[in-house]
Amino acid sequence: MANAEREERPERPAESDGTAHLFKALGKQIKVLRERAGMSQKDLGVAAHCGEDLISAMERGVRTPQPEFLIRVDPLLNAGGVLRAAVDEVREALARARTRHPEWYRNYAKLEADAVQLYVYNNQSVPGLLQTEAYARALFTQWRPLLSEETIDQRVADRLDRQQVFAPWPSPTFHFILDESVLMRPIGGRDVHREQLRKLLHIGRLRTVQIQLMPLDRTEQPSLDGPFTLVTPRGKQQVAYLEIHTYPKLITALEEVRVLAVRYGIIQSAALTPRESLAAIEKMLGDV
Repeated sequence: MANAEREERPERPAESDGTAHLFKALGKQIKVLRERAGMSQKDLGVAAHCGEDLISAMERGVRTPQPEFLIRVDPLLNAGGVLRAAVDEVREALARARTRHPEWYRNYAKLEADAVQLYVYNNQSVPGLLQTEAYARALFTQWRPLLSEETIDQRVADRLDRQQVFAPWPSPTFHFILDESVLMRPIGGRDVHREQLRKLLHIGRLRTVQIQLMPLDRTEQPSLDGPFTLVTPRGKQQVAYLEIHTYPKLITALEEVRVLAVRYGIIQSAALTPRESLAAIEKMLGDV
């Protein structure tokens, strides 16, 4: 049974050096201050220009409150400098904390965190940056060989933490193309599916994000080979990232990256427009 809980690839995520306790404590403080201010999670999300799900995740300790967020919400919650006072400690903790991503994923994770442009195509599942907590948990629970509950919790937290890339301003620009089949697959059941569709609508309406759907009725589909991502890190040339069955490939050769960039452009031209795509997702949500 022990073997069933181990992954085939080496995992060895580094420990967070006790910083997790700091972030959980901050989350509890944010919740107390929010409730004292008579604000709902949605109210605070609107005021702080972030999602309700992000507020919820930080209060539960599964997302890291970033220094910029603490500075922004301190006056909103009438915290009197309590949250702002923790900024230096949070920055130090973030600097000391070792990355918790699997070793095979870490090089890409660093590039993604420093990206100014990100283009993602997926015909298998909702990309990690767009996933709800419940959707991500459903995916990791179904993983084979089976993961331990501790590993699932860690993976979900890490995946949600990646979504901090939407928070800074000025924000990177994001473009996602999803095959329609991805959104027809009710991973996790009806409630999880509906929540995931709602999150896509929320993120798709951000000014820095465009989401396009590739309809199933298209007679030509130039990329059935599988998902890929194009990343432009700050001050560096664009690279590509592929991952099949957790086996990664980071592509830096200019000609190989160019081929994938051209392919992405062809897919984009065949997909629904962002406006049409959001309308299609709204229709799916109504039919679920």
